[in-house]
Amino acid sequence: MSNILFSHSYYYPLDPKQWKNKMPFPPLGTLYAAALLRKNNYNVSLFDTNLLNNALSIASVLEEKKPSYLVIYDDGFNYLTKMCLTNMREACFEMIRLGKIHNSIVIVSSSDATDHYAEYIEKGADFIIQGEGEITLLELINSIENKASLENITGIVYKNVDEIQINSKRSVSANLDELPMPAWDLIAIDSYKKIWKHSGQEFSLNIATTRGCPYKCNWCAKPIYGNRYNAHSPEYIVNQMVFLKELFGVTRFWMCDDIFGLKPNWVQEFNSILKDKNLKISYFIQSRVDLLLKEDTIDALAESGLEEVWVGAESASQKILDAMDKGITVDQIYKATQLLKEKKIKIAFFLQFGYLNENQEDIQKTIAMVKELKPDNIGISVSYPLPGTIFYEKVKADLKLKANWTDSDDFEMMFNGTYHSNYYRKLQRFVHKEFRKTQGIENLKQLLSYPFSAKKVTSILKLGYYIPSAFLDSILLKKLQ
Repeated sequence: MSNILFSHSYYYPLDPKQWKNKMPFPPLGTLYAAALLRKNNYNVSLFDTNLLNNALSIASVLEEKKPSYLVIYDDGFNYLTKMCLTNMREACFEMIRLGKIHNSIVIVSSSDATDHYAEYIEKGADFIIQGEGEITLLELINSIENKASLENITGIVYKNVDEIQINSKRSVSANLDELPMPAWDLIAIDSYKKIWKHSGQEFSLNIATTRGCPYKCNWCAKPIYGNRYNAHSPEYIVNQMVFLKELFGVTRFWMCDDIFGLKPNWVQEFNSILKDKNLKISYFIQSRVDLLLKEDTIDALAESGLEEVWVGAESASQKILDAMDKGITVDQIYKATQLLKEKKIKIAFFLQFGYLNENQEDIQKTIAMVKELKPDNIGISVSYPLPGTIFYEKVKADLKLKANWTDSDDFEMMFNGTYHSNYYRKLQRFVHKEFRKTQGIENLKQLLSYPFSAKKVTSILKLGYYIPSAFLDSILLKKLQ
């Protein structure tokens, strides 16, 4: 069978904010696709770009392997690929160019290519896969190999003579357990472990238990897995964890689902199977505060090894949450935080500033919530218009000068919000300083009543920086208003 070189277009070193964290995860979506094609007797290899900083690196691999197909298949489980960062887009264009120089059929599957297929075809891509890609990719390559018609393959875009042919969309897969386990053996795992040693965190691997999200937050795009929500069985996931422990010695995992544990009783079954197999793990997740408050969910999460949960708090203004169609209340944020802390589970907030009609009252409510609830971590962004969303349609007339960030720390306001970009850049730094200041003061209060901790002492010592620095930022923010 033909040789297929798999790759993707996310380069951690081209995204300084993420590279600084030193916590890179393998391209899980790419590994799923490679596993399926290998199961169907194709010869597959992987050119993993994650730890590289230059798309030109693929040239020597193309020269050596001479693949019939170059499949640039982005990891749709990495939320950063939804943002379609221009650094990664340009890298992908370069990979397409090099693939064509080496006479490969170039196939691209990504959020950006789904939304901007014409640009990718113009750069030389032969086929664009829209939406969930594994089955589409298999059918496409089988048809090319057999010289069969392409017109009935759902989910592809390609150039047909002088016109762009857009086939009908493909439905997402309902039975995820039919997919083979990701091709983990293609990853140079020691290279990842080496980077993680600089993070201060235990080495972790990424696992997706689900695909899609049924919620309707009007700023959130779902170009790959859609509004449907499908889940692997708990057995499939635990078996994969057992495999990864045996293969790589890994027992800590990032569950990279948009929402972990939404399917009724899934978390409880997961916890039970872990106990039956006597598998001790730790993991961290993304979830929703309303979901966490259901029945015994938090109890089951705690028992199964949950270490930290990131929730989309977004704002402490109910006006903003309602405008986003978030479907949660501020009260639920407070209740979920309290219950998680009681179970010794860390909680982290995703916060979003800059949404339409935001004012100072909304901003101050959010800052006050951070200081009162004292989450273990925060991640701050400004509202980012993604194609295909209601929010994007509201602001697209403003997206003339810039429609994408260069990297995930860009923080450029791409539409006419309440304040300009410099204000929001300063605001996110101020909120981080207020957050660290609050942590330091809390650690100072607890210093005598808790065991000695170097981390807590460091937090206290840094108050000498955060207190005056936050004060100066507050003055600058008033001027920037």
